[in-house]
Amino acid sequence: MIRRPSIYLPTLFQSFSNSAFTEKTLLSSSSSSSSSSILITLHDSHSKRTLSPFYNLLPPTQNPNNIVNLISSILKHKSSHLSLLQNNDIKGILPHLGPHAISRVLLRCQSDHTSALTFFNWVKKDLNITPTVHNYCVLLHILAWSRVFPQAMELLSELIQTVEVECVSVSSNEDIYENLVACTEDCNWNPVIFDMLVKAYVKIGMVEKGLETFRRNIESCFIPNVIACNCLLSGLSRFNYITQCWEVYEEMGKLGVHRNAYTFNIMTHVLCKDGDTDKVNGFLEKMEEEGFEPDLVTYNTLVNSYCRKKRLEDAFYLYKIMYVRGVMPNLITYTTLMNGLCEEGKIKEAHQLFHQMIHRGIDPDIVSYNTLVCGYCRQGKMQMCRSILYEMIGNKISPDSITCRIIVDGYVRDGKLVSALNTVEELKKFRIKIPEEVYDYLVVALCKEGKPFAARSFLHRIISQDGYIPKMNTYNKLVESLCGFNNVEETLALKSEMEKKNMKVNIVAYRALISCLCRVKRTLEAEGLLEEIMSSGMLPDVEICRALIKGYCEENKVDKAVFLLKLFAKEFQVYDNESYNAVVKVFCDVGNVTELMEIQDKLLKVGYVPNKLTCRYVIHGLQKAMEVDDEILNHG
Repeated sequence: MIRRPSIYLPTLFQSFSNSAFTEKTLLSSSSSSSSSSILITLHDSHSKRTLSPFYNLLPPTQNPNNIVNLISSILKHKSSHLSLLQNNDIKGILPHLGPHAISRVLLRCQSDHTSALTFFNWVKKDLNITPTVHNYCVLLHILAWSRVFPQAMELLSELIQTVEVECVSVSSNEDIYENLVACTEDCNWNPVIFDMLVKAYVKIGMVEKGLETFRRNIESCFIPNVIACNCLLSGLSRFNYITQCWEVYEEMGKLGVHRNAYTFNIMTHVLCKDGDTDKVNGFLEKMEEEGFEPDLVTYNTLVNSYCRKKRLEDAFYLYKIMYVRGVMPNLITYTTLMNGLCEEGKIKEAHQLFHQMIHRGIDPDIVSYNTLVCGYCRQGKMQMCRSILYEMIGNKISPDSITCRIIVDGYVRDGKLVSALNTVEELKKFRIKIPEEVYDYLVVALCKEGKPFAARSFLHRIISQDGYIPKMNTYNKLVESLCGFNNVEETLALKSEMEKKNMKVNIVAYRALISCLCRVKRTLEAEGLLEEIMSSGMLPDVEICRALIKGYCEENKVDKAVFLLKLFAKEFQVYDNESYNAVVKVFCDVGNVTELMEIQDKLLKVGYVPNKLTCRYVIHGLQKAMEVDDEILNHG
């Protein structure tokens, strides 16, 4: 049923009070030289109340009751919206242009959608008036009746975006659907606008609202067309509303909406997502009953679904049925089946199918070649990978980033990093561009294998020859790896190179570099890096604390170590007992228990707590102190 909008009926008291107020204001302002200024002080741009009859005593161009006639006349005779702005005669009454008047002007333009659209845009942009949902809906009906569907869809999307998505009130929280229905009483209208509303919701991604509108259309006896239904089915499928897809599909049958090939192909995707592949035969029979033969898209979708579910027998059964039904498999069909075989480890069968495809006149592409390369790599048959690689190049199919990555990864996984590097150099000789991610992968792989100097040399070469710019993570990995070999100078040079390229050293690389400097007794330089960490906004961790304090302890700079213990506790809330015990051990080894106790009291105050090892060191220190005292006594 089409629901009628409620009618606004002002009370007798309201009408009387409004008229009385207007009359009083006019009389009290009779001495004013300009009557137009009086009108501006009285308006309410969003009011639907009846204007005062005293306005009729004014000239026509200054009478607010005449605003609809004046604007309609201008639109009828002048096409440009600038004419409205340039018309000084009506400027004084423009503040009276409210939502009701806007709708009336639009209704006067039903036979001229261009004027209606011009007026609507002028109201929005030049007068800066926000149209109501009702204003939008009147214009939408005019555009749909005039069959200006692209502009209608654009306006509908704008309305939904404003009201539903951005949650911006367009003057009141009115329902778009109810307003569209209500406007049918005054407008010429085309039922297609209700189908367009479904499509607009789906286009914006609001499939739930699209489904709700679909159901409301049915309740209002608007039979949807197949295009709107297909659009809704596609949206529901995309968001995995599987149950709702089948509901809409069944409803189409009940309503007599003639389902087409596109409908069935969408439902084929839904069927595959549903997971119940046993429904396939029944669904294909249903298609045939309705006069649709499954096409190539249908079969490819089902074959792909069977392969993903590792039901290769069913996939190949459909492959054979395609020939029986006169539907010739294409490159996608063969590549899908090859991938299914490779996933099952049947690389030989996949290669045979590849040759069968070529013999039937279908040229392979990069995807089909990559499928074979990937299959052989998984089985560690790198020689076959190289053979296929050269076959590709011979057939003028350039390996892409996936090909290079698969082969390089295969060699690295087999522990043949040198072969991976050699393959890259060979590909460069064929003028094949090596993807940057492959270079990054190789540098990191060399670092992981404990070959940072080879990685550094390789990095310099590809930077100079290929203009390659390493990623920040690649540099940081190389810094870590070089630090593992205590190569301080090379690491600091690499860090300087990163800084010149505005790349930040991460906390992991800083940790490795600080540990490295402390190991080679350059702890003071390491502390300088701690300052860099703090100034860059990063937080030092326990390992950095431990490396610095142990470094100073080994250099017998205990005062520095104690200072850092306090700093880490107060500034970063890092309390490391291992670092604390390292300081205790230095004092105990020389038997300096008195000074140790003083320092321990200070450290206890900032939160350090002795453990078993601390007590053991203190006992050892006391014994050492007694031995020292005995030696002094004996010597004396």
